[in-house]
Amino acid sequence: MNFEKIQYIERKTGEIKTEKVMGEGALKFLYYNPFGKLALHTIVKRKFLSDWYGRKMSKPESKEKIKSFVEEMGIDMSEYKRPIEDYTSFNDFFYRELKDGARKIDYNENVVVSPADGKILAFENIKEVDTFYVKGSKFTLEEFFNDKDLAKKYEDGTCVIIRLAPADYHRFHFPTDGEISEVKKISGDYYSVSTHAIKTNFRIFCENKREYAILKTKKFGDIAMFDIGATMVGGIVQTYKANSFVKKGEEKGYFLFGGSTCILVFEKDKVIIDKDIIENTQNKIETRIYMGEKIGNEKD
Repeated sequence: MNFEKIQYIERKTGEIKTEKVMGEGALKFLYYNPFGKLALHTIVKRKFLSDWYGRKMSKPESKEKIKSFVEEMGIDMSEYKRPIEDYTSFNDFFYRELKDGARKIDYNENVVVSPADGKILAFENIKEVDTFYVKGSKFTLEEFFNDKDLAKKYEDGTCVIIRLAPADYHRFHFPTDGEISEVKKISGDYYSVSTHAIKTNFRIFCENKREYAILKTKKFGDIAMFDIGATMVGGIVQTYKANSFVKKGEEKGYFLFGGSTCILVFEKDKVIIDKDIIENTQNKIETRIYMGEKIGNEKD
């Protein structure tokens, strides 16, 4: 497989854009070079490396990286509560909070919204995932949930994947009102969730560290909300109260340093994902999405 730049569709304008990728040269080496793949499977995916880098990004001296990162990635700091100089470390900046009103949330009760900023793919039937990426990287719900009964419950359901790049807002929220369960943690590796990595092995989502909770809703059934760890992600922090009723747009948690992914799994026939997102996915291109933006509606 040849190395290609990551392109996506800016939903607001319909433009095709090229993503600015942090550490793109390293990703090219790790996923497209045989020696890089050897390092990936022996060292890079290991927890100790991500833990070490996470600690490094929490040290006071790491804040010196913030200004250049903001400039290189074109981050609009006017959206956030605190200016660059207020952050005590790069990690402190990484899970920065938005200003109130910085994201417009669609509160229509028949609408489900994106839980995060990022690039989205959606599959009306989760079995379509197997035909999307390279052969030999079979994705199974039983492995993903690590639970045979839940795999059966969500069989032929709809799957939405929101990929967060390092420059994105890294807090995640609830896509609709409902009652949220306790979190279930599944141990695993720390592969990158960059498009470069996923294109070569979609099974990363069955192999990486991940956490999920079930959001019980009136309109959309039981939504399984997954938060996926990745290379250099120092941790996943859940900020919600388990077994409580939550409102659409309320914060669920945040990722520490690194690119990460949120995945929503819906039961069969519970949601209709917006046509443009489905069509872009079928054309094998992601769509730029923002937290609170409509991604689908209730199925009649």
